[in-house]
Amino acid sequence: MYGGGYIYDPENKNQAPIAEDPEKLAEFEAKIDNGEKIEPSDWMPYEYRRQLIRMIEQHAHSEIIGALPEGTWITRAPGFKRKMALIAKVQDEIGHGQLLYAAAETLGKPREQMLNDLLSGKSKYSNVFNYPAKTWADVAVIGFLIDAGAIINQLANSKGSYAPYGRALKRICAEESFHLKQGYEAFVYLATGTSTQRAMLQDAVNRWWPPIMHFFGPSDKISVHTEKLIRWQVKMDTNDNMRNDFLEQYVPKIWELDITLPDPNLRKNPETGRWEYTEPDWDEFFRVISGNGPCNKERLDVRRWVEESGRWVRQALFKPNEIYKVPLA
Repeated sequence: MYGGGYIYDPENKNQAPIAEDPEKLAEFEAKIDNGEKIEPSDWMPYEYRRQLIRMIEQHAHSEIIGALPEGTWITRAPGFKRKMALIAKVQDEIGHGQLLYAAAETLGKPREQMLNDLLSGKSKYSNVFNYPAKTWADVAVIGFLIDAGAIINQLANSKGSYAPYGRALKRICAEESFHLKQGYEAFVYLATGTSTQRAMLQDAVNRWWPPIMHFFGPSDKISVHTEKLIRWQVKMDTNDNMRNDFLEQYVPKIWELDITLPDPNLRKNPETGRWEYTEPDWDEFFRVISGNGPCNKERLDVRRWVEESGRWVRQALFKPNEIYKVPLA
């Protein structure tokens, strides 16, 4: 029996919560205010559980889908060393997805249902993985800047109130730090290379900058989840603050390599200490998140193919009689 007023039930289409106990809710919020962690067996409000499932599940999907644009470059990576490094990175990303699915399962939603919701389009994943990786420079940009953004987000949320998610994020961040170094090395190599290599990198940066600015989620002015998630320490910082942290840490690193960014308004305000920039196109963000991005269909088609082609393996493991048609010894 899971704590709180909600157990995930795939047959209950409406997922209606039962009435919350005011005393238990007060105790729950006092526990969070005191810096204590919430474990799966603890009582928790319906909305807390629902938001955690949504957030952790989307994170897990993002790790699995996020391996696809880089995975297509394994056979084309320049040189054996980069091929081996990229194989290791893709393997890590899939492992991160499994850690996160396990964390989400502690909240009562089965992994099979999570994957079904991904393939049906019901569950979302990060916008950035719906864009094509056209050149090797795209892999460098993903490895450096997108992984940098992920680390900022994950380091903050690793200190959140739900213990299984925090434990998973601490392990994930340790591995992501290696991915960041790999991406930065590839980025610097191209930036300091031939004119052709620099042009290829500049083109990749120009194409990826808008999705990267979208990566942290909608502006705090239009975000519908932030306030409640921060109050319950599901999320430890606002979207705009994390976006500003990213700009503070990584824009100088890009500029020092004499790579430009496609935003004429990008600058640090010396009075406020915060970065100013052109407001991202949030209509584009929501189009992509809703399934209408350049590669949404392609990404899910690949996952459906994987699901179907690997079905016999799962059946052999968990339902061997259906494969071999003989009784177990």
